[in-house]
Amino acid sequence: MYSHDKKNNNLVEYWLTGTLFLVFTTIIVGGLTRLTDSGLSITEWELFKGILPPLNNDTWNNYFNLYKEIPQYKILNSDMTLQEFKVIFFWEYFHRILGRVIGVFYLLPLIYFHFRKKIEKNFLIPCYTILLLILIQGVVGWYMVKSGLVNDVTVSHYRLSLHLTIAIIIISIIFWLLLNLKNKTNLKFFSISKSTIPFLFLILFVFLQIIIGAFVSGLDAGRIYQTWPLMGYTYLPNDLIFTNFKNLINFENHSLIQFYHRNLAYFITLYILIFSFFIFKFSIVKLYKSILLILIFLIIQIILGILTLTSGLNIYLASSHQITSVLLVFTAINLYYSYIK
Repeated sequence: MYSHDKKNNNLVEYWLTGTLFLVFTTIIVGGLTRLTDSGLSITEWELFKGILPPLNNDTWNNYFNLYKEIPQYKILNSDMTLQEFKVIFFWEYFHRILGRVIGVFYLLPLIYFHFRKKIEKNFLIPCYTILLLILIQGVVGWYMVKSGLVNDVTVSHYRLSLHLTIAIIIISIIFWLLLNLKNKTNLKFFSISKSTIPFLFLILFVFLQIIIGAFVSGLDAGRIYQTWPLMGYTYLPNDLIFTNFKNLINFENHSLIQFYHRNLAYFITLYILIFSFFIFKFSIVKLYKSILLILIFLIIQIILGILTLTSGLNIYLASSHQITSVLLVFTAINLYYSYIK
């Protein structure tokens, strides 16, 4: 990624940093779009047509009439006014606009840097992988929205999770490239050995937790049990019945999904504490700062998770919980990078 030309390095770094910021912002807006149940307000893909928002009453009424045809309006929002519709419309609109901005902001400099040979050949594959994922993300976003337009009042939690997962992968690749650029290295992410496997597993566990968190959000599973540390009056929800293996993988069960999300959080906490113990026991000094960052964000994430649940899913706390999950991904990747550097 880096070259001997400092000016080139700075340009590429600004480009990647800007893209990372835009993707991060889009994740935040996407989370708020879900939390405000705004994701189905625009019922057509409108790849080019929807660049400008409605500019007159006729256009607004057209969008509103299209929304009135889907189950979410008929079942949940039949008394919604046009002014109320405009609120949910703009959340989805800004989410889509950010997606378009990311595409243009990333594509044009990439073409310029490629043909002007300002990016090393070894880094062209990850850079174009990001571009491919950005394009796929647009298609997956519409695939997600379609799931809530016919028979359901919300989008599929599986498709929501896929949409979020791709976003996290995109921002993680960008973050890795920035680490290489800032440190003038060309380290490969998949540097698999006995010593790196624990670091890779940590990243995997955090990713898995985000996926299950998307299930919780998509199913509104956080509304089932809003107590902590117990789920109601017991550790294991009393409405769960485990008669066969299928019951353990029933990802439509709200209580089960919340149970998994809680317990994976406990597992990750224990895993990081054990990790920290060995880092300090064997005096791996170069990892001190990285592991402390993880511990700080882990504590914040735990507190936000508990408060989000017990507050009745306060939107600000829920959004902060999602934001911190991305920061936790960054710190886990940074720990791994610090080790192999």
